[in-house]
Amino acid sequence: MRQSRLLIVIGILIAFVGLGLGGAQAHFNLNLNVRVFQVEHTEHGLRLYMRVPMPYLVAGERGPIGDDGLPKAPPYTTNRDEVQGLMHLVDIDALKAGSLGLGQLAAQGLKLEADGKQLRPSVLAVRAYPIGDQPGFATLDEAKAAFSTGAVFPDNVPEIYVGDTLVDVLVEYDAGGRIASYALSSTLDPNIPGQDKTANAILDYGPGGVKVFRAQGLLTEPVTITGSHASAAWTFIVEGIHHILGGLDHVLFVLCIVIGATGLGSLVSRVTGFTLGHSVTLTAGFLGYVPSGAWFIPTVELGIALSIVYAAAVAILTEEGHPARERTMFFVTFAIGMVHGLGFSFVLHEILKIDSPNLWQSLLSFNVGVEIGQLAIVLVAWPSLLLLKRLSATAWHYSRLALALACIVVAGYWAYERIPAVVDSL
Repeated sequence: MRQSRLLIVIGILIAFVGLGLGGAQAHFNLNLNVRVFQVEHTEHGLRLYMRVPMPYLVAGERGPIGDDGLPKAPPYTTNRDEVQGLMHLVDIDALKAGSLGLGQLAAQGLKLEADGKQLRPSVLAVRAYPIGDQPGFATLDEAKAAFSTGAVFPDNVPEIYVGDTLVDVLVEYDAGGRIASYALSSTLDPNIPGQDKTANAILDYGPGGVKVFRAQGLLTEPVTITGSHASAAWTFIVEGIHHILGGLDHVLFVLCIVIGATGLGSLVSRVTGFTLGHSVTLTAGFLGYVPSGAWFIPTVELGIALSIVYAAAVAILTEEGHPARERTMFFVTFAIGMVHGLGFSFVLHEILKIDSPNLWQSLLSFNVGVEIGQLAIVLVAWPSLLLLKRLSATAWHYSRLALALACIVVAGYWAYERIPAVVDSL
């Protein structure tokens, strides 16, 4: 009895330590962390159409503290001390007067290499927009159209925060001839919380047709772009793996499936139900066959948290040798999988658009990655529990109990946090 209490306390302490971890506030807000690169092959090299949130370009240019006690404003920005702290606004006059300079910051932060040589950039045009007012950028034609207007920035916007601004940059790379493959990386480091989750979509319009590549983070490691559709699909598989392994809510639910299974057949049944459920709604949610109200996304996020609480409670109460319950659990995990699949679709929406080229290849590849990540969790957790059970049935029992209770505490806290968002959206 004393051992079980100790394990429960440890599980709860671990949960609360995890809840207490958080990032520090920064001067720049990263209200959007998606970057899009449309790459056109020309007779002389490459032409790159880039869309990037403005903080990526200027946050890393923050100056020293001035006599007024405030840091010097980065290029194309102004500082303003507000109630919530130091805020950064776009210097609209400077932007309109010297937009190519802002484009140079983008070009200097990108690195394109072909045949072992770095290509030299030439900035051709820059456009900027408030987030929500930007034109389409999902295809090469849309990217070209975005530069067809002569306005660098809308005239009807008197002021705007840097974090609410998108920048489009057109850069040409002269390689002296056609390029079959190249590597793209970036040295832009705004040092803003959330930048490690940056979603990068690279669409290459080269030999063999358009390929869509996906990478997460700041692109410090080069992404090799080739004419292979398989290499492009692999980047979406990797993203699917990263998403489920990096998303603690999905990891906890799969873990609850494992600790609640009473045998291999039970495990396969539950995992299969979850897989089929999230595969259906991942596709349906991405294609838009879901409600569009403001309440929908926070309700799904709340549902995901509550599903973990439920699955953990079931794991505690599960009895071995209950075939009727196992048949029911297949449909239960299928239904819960549909909720989690909607969460997957929200992430996919950040990196892929319905009118993007090679849509179905990218969609399928992302889902395959999710399945691989899910299988990895199962292949680690299930054998570990079996080994523990063989060594000590008592330790196995109380370890499952401690894990389930920790999941309930963490997910219960998430649910508590997410309820106000649902109420506010109604």
